[in-house]
Amino acid sequence: RNMSSAGPEGRKKMRECDGLIDSLVYYIQGAIADHEPNDKATENCVCILHNLSYQLEIELPESYAKSIYMQRRNISSNDKTPGCFGTRSRKVKEKQQDMPLPEEKSNPRGVESLWHSTLIRIYLSLIAKSTRKYTQEASLGALQNLTAGTGPMPFAVAQTVVQKANGLPSIRAMLHVSHPTVKRTAVSLLRNLSRNTSLQSDIAREVLPDLVSILPESVPGSDIVCETTASICYTLYNLTQSSSHNARLLLSTDGLPKIITISMSDSNMSSKANRAASVLLYSLWSHTDLHSAYKK
Repeated sequence: RNMSSAGPEGRKKMRECDGLIDSLVYYIQGAIADHEPNDKATENCVCILHNLSYQLEIELPESYAKSIYMQRRNISSNDKTPGCFGTRSRKVKEKQQDMPLPEEKSNPRGVESLWHSTLIRIYLSLIAKSTRKYTQEASLGALQNLTAGTGPMPFAVAQTVVQKANGLPSIRAMLHVSHPTVKRTAVSLLRNLSRNTSLQSDIAREVLPDLVSILPESVPGSDIVCETTASICYTLYNLTQSSSHNARLLLSTDGLPKIITISMSDSNMSSKANRAASVLLYSLWSHTDLHSAYKK
């Protein structure tokens, strides 16, 4: 576990070590089957896999990277580089999101297991069944790592989490735990998932009211709470940016007074949350059909 957090070279060596990842996955599967998701060894195994999934897309061996990106390159090679704004960049982004991964192997080995749906379901099972803080946080963190990039792999993992494995109820439960770091990691994962336009209506329906409910009533008082608050605001931004329906849902759950209060805070500690809330307010105002509702 310590060695797996030793940096890119350490991660590379451990990913390449024959049978190591397979053994870790095998052990966790056995622990879940025996209804023992809270033992220390399971926590260690999940923490190792969490670390080995960090920056995975960037650090993938060339052979995997080629097979994953081949389809993407074939589809997008005729497109010019999209601009920062405008409908064109959105179309290109949506096109990238529609690109599936090469078909999953039924018996993944080694590094292939790290993004395979089998392990994704294991993480979601541990989030639901384990009561051990570090096991929950590492499972959420591994999914956060796997959904962090912009290529086809993160989007495929996001779709598995939300649509194929029905993971949102387990993640939603983590928004209401007392451990601030578990809550922060759950929100960060939802922020990554919410970038995927094809999943936004599902995510808004399942968790938008919960996200609003855990927003603080006033300026956050600690770094972790401040960071979590900023992540919630950016997740709500993703969900409401192109959906008037989701913006109305945010309004009906009384999110606006909280967001306004956070945006008006001016302490150094809360600047990150302040900025995120202001960006969200600016975006909400772009839904002109809701102006009269906002004014009320």
